[in-house]
Amino acid sequence: MLKFAKNYMETISGIEIYPIISLLIFFTFFVILFWWVFTAKKDYIKTVSQLPLDNNNQNDIIS
Repeated sequence: MLKFAKNYMETISGIEIYPIISLLIFFTFFVILFWWVFTAKKDYIKTVSQLPLDNNNQNDIIS
């Protein structure tokens, strides 16, 4: 089955650009994510990390 897909994709002109574009999108996303993680303010990280433990929020749906 893989042999069929490989032979089929070799006949499509211009398909070699798609893996390059995918790699660039993947790499760019993670570079931006790492940049955001290292530059995020510590107060914001602490506030967000405490949200699941906050008992003051009474927005729970009770059936």
